[in-house]
Amino acid sequence: MRPDTFQLEWMQAAYWKSHGLKLHLFSFIFILYAVMAELSLSHIADKIIGSRILVGISGGERRRVSIAAQLLQDPKVMLLDEPTTGLDCLTANQIVSLLSELAHRHRIVIITIHQPRSELFRLFDKIAIMSFGEMVFCGNPMEMITFFSDCGYSCPEQSNPFDFYVDLTSVDTQSKERELETYSRVQVIVSAYKNSEIFGKVLAAIERTKGMKELPPIPFKNKDSPSAFYKLWILLRRTTRNFSRDKMGIIMRLLQNLLFGLFVVFFLLRLRNDLVKGAVQDRVGLVYQCVSAPPYTGMLNAVALFPPLRAISDQESKDGLYKKWQMLIAYIVHFLPFSVISVAIFSTFIYWTAGLYPDASRFGIFFAVVLASHVIGELLTLVILGVVQNPNIVQSGVVLLSSAGVIVGTGLVRTIEEMPTPFKILSYLTFQKYSSEVLIVNEFYGLNFTCGGANSSTAINAACIFSHGIEFIEKNFPDALSRFTIDFLILYAFLPGLAIIAILSFKIRERIIGRQ
Repeated sequence: MRPDTFQLEWMQAAYWKSHGLKLHLFSFIFILYAVMAELSLSHIADKIIGSRILVGISGGERRRVSIAAQLLQDPKVMLLDEPTTGLDCLTANQIVSLLSELAHRHRIVIITIHQPRSELFRLFDKIAIMSFGEMVFCGNPMEMITFFSDCGYSCPEQSNPFDFYVDLTSVDTQSKERELETYSRVQVIVSAYKNSEIFGKVLAAIERTKGMKELPPIPFKNKDSPSAFYKLWILLRRTTRNFSRDKMGIIMRLLQNLLFGLFVVFFLLRLRNDLVKGAVQDRVGLVYQCVSAPPYTGMLNAVALFPPLRAISDQESKDGLYKKWQMLIAYIVHFLPFSVISVAIFSTFIYWTAGLYPDASRFGIFFAVVLASHVIGELLTLVILGVVQNPNIVQSGVVLLSSAGVIVGTGLVRTIEEMPTPFKILSYLTFQKYSSEVLIVNEFYGLNFTCGGANSSTAINAACIFSHGIEFIEKNFPDALSRFTIDFLILYAFLPGLAIIAILSFKIRERIIGRQ
C-alpha cells in the first residue's frame, strides 16, 4: 500500500515523472479526478486511508487507491500480486472487473490471483497455470476448458473452473505415494500441453515478435522529471500533512522537552549562590542534564517518525519518483521548526524558573546550545537509520553513543585532565565536550559565591573552595574561557557534518537496495 493518506502531491509528482511535463496544477487536478472517477474513488478523495491503528477507508478502496497511484504514471504494463487477497467476494469481483476494463484500454495487465470466484473466469483474456516451475497451461478460458476436457478432465457443471483446474495441476506432498501420483499426472498434462495446438500458437507469436526489426516501445517511464527542488517541496508538503493529522503526536513533540524540564525544576527548585547549599553541584547537575537529555529526545523523534517514511521512500525510489536522500532532506526540513519551538519552550521555562545567570544574551547562548544538542541527536539517529534497518537496534546504538559521549566528553563525570590519553583524544570527537564547556562558561563566568551567608569567609567551611565562578572554570575546564567561541562554532559544525553523512548513508542504502 502507498502512504497512509490519499496524497495529491505524490500523485502529481508521479504523473510529472512519467510525462516530463510541467503541467499547470489545474490541468493535473482535472486528470487526477478523472482517474479517481474511473476507479470510483471520488467519494473518498478527502478521507484518510488509515493504518492498523487509525481507521480509514475499506480494503477494497485501498486496493483501488494503489491502482490509481500507478495509473497516474500511465503504465502500459501493470503487474499485480494477488490484488484480491483478503477482500470479500463482492469487492474482489469489483477489483478484477476494473482490471479487466483497464486491460481493454491499450494496457497489459498481469495478475496472480488466489481463489477467484467462478464469475470471474470469463473476464480473463488469458490464463496461465504453473506447477513446480513449469507451465502447465496458457490460453484463453474457452481453450482451457477444451484442453482439459480433451485430456479427460472435464470440469463438473457446479464446480469453479479455477479451483478445479488448479487442484488438478497441484502436487500433493502429504505422502510420498500421493506426491508421486499427482506429480506424474501434472507431467502428463504438461506433455499434452506442449504437444497441443494452443502451445504452438504461443510459440509462433513469440517467434513473430522476436523477428520484428523494431519492437514497439513501452512508455512505462520517461527520463524527464521535475526538478530536485520541486521534488523536495512535494515531499515536504506531504510529510507535513501526514504528521499534522496526528494532533497528539504534535503536542508531544512540542512539549516532550518541557515535561523533562518540569521534573528537573521540581527537583532543583531554585539555584542559589551559597556553596554550602549546593551552588556549584546543582549547576553542574543541571548542565549535565541539559547536555545529555535533549539529544535523547531528538533520537526518540527520529526512531518513531522516520522509519515509516524510509519504507515509503524505499518503494517509491524504486519507481524512480525521487532519491532516498531527498526524502531525508524533506524530513530534516520538516522537523527543524518543531525542534526550535520545543527547545525554546524548554529553555525559557528551565532557564528563568531554575534561576540561571540572569542575562538575556546568556539565555540566547543557552537556547542555541540546547537546540544544537537536540538536533544533533536526531541527525545522528538518521545517519544510523540509513544503514541499519531495525529501529530498535538504532535506538540502542544511539543511546550507547550518547552515553559514552557524555561520560568521555563533558568532564562532568571525571575531569578531562585526569582521563587517560586515548579518552582525551576521543573527547574531541564528541559534541558533548563543546556543548558542556560552552554551558559551563556561560553559567559560571561572572558568578560570585557565598559560604553559609553573604558575609561569611570561604575559609570557614571545607565546601567553600571557590569564591568566584571563574575559579571553578579554571580548575575543572582549563582554557574553556578562551575557547568559548571556538567551542560554539565547532558544536554547530556538527549539524552540517552529520547532515552530509546522513545523505551519504542513504546514498549507500540506495545502492545496496538497488543491487537486491
